[in-house]
Amino acid sequence: MVANPTLLFADRDGQAATATSERLLAVENVNLEYRTRERIVRATHDVSFDVYGGDRFVLLGPSGCGKSTLLKAVAGFIQPTSGSISLDGQIVRGPGADRIVVFQEFDQLPPWKTVLQNVAFPLRVAKKLSRAEANERALHYLEKVGLASFANAYPHTLSGGMKQRVAIARALAMQPRVLLMDEPFAALDALTRRKMQEELLRLWEEVNFTLLFVTHSIEEALVVGNRILLLSPHPGRVRAELNSHQYSQDSFGRSDFQRSVARIHHLLFEQTETVQ
Repeated sequence: MVANPTLLFADRDGQAATATSERLLAVENVNLEYRTRERIVRATHDVSFDVYGGDRFVLLGPSGCGKSTLLKAVAGFIQPTSGSISLDGQIVRGPGADRIVVFQEFDQLPPWKTVLQNVAFPLRVAKKLSRAEANERALHYLEKVGLASFANAYPHTLSGGMKQRVAIARALAMQPRVLLMDEPFAALDALTRRKMQEELLRLWEEVNFTLLFVTHSIEEALVVGNRILLLSPHPGRVRAELNSHQYSQDSFGRSDFQRSVARIHHLLFEQTETVQ
């Protein structure tokens, strides 16, 4: 595939939307497996997709479809049994600072470090910045997530949403090629979840990072993503790739938004549906 291609995606109404960018991440015919006590289980089957610079790319599917396993493979934590994953044309063979993961769990921040120290410490280790340089960058990204005034606080004093904002600041401060998010808002209450979605989109507008986001919420996928890959129930196979750039936080009550939710549900769960 050539650099700077023009991509055509079918939108909800069958119209065409055009996006131009450079391919950053390529997942090609990936099969992933994991072992239980009884047997080897296939998590995904022959999954392929591309992520382009500046994308908000969402992996959407029911529990057990392998979407989180795919994210871990992109992060380099597990290796495909077949197929390949490449970043900037280089095969992914392990974890790296060019791919940072924000997980669902709130307790991903060492409790003995302050908020500032939590964000700055990885910068000193991976980026080899001085303490002053790391603190300066950490404060910059804490300001981006609205938590600069909590720089000297400890994680146990923060709410769940605030902890996730610190985790996002820590990830963005590393300036990764791709930010990986594994259902980061799933454990939050509904109001906080909506607020965090708004904050994430605002940050994307300001920082212009590339996002690979995992969720099992159709509504969240439509709002957070500009491209969505639908994965079938276990083992995960590609059902469709959809464009969702036309939706925002203001779309929830709209009839076209609800029709899209219903259509995606049908695509995900109707085993006989043929997807072009």
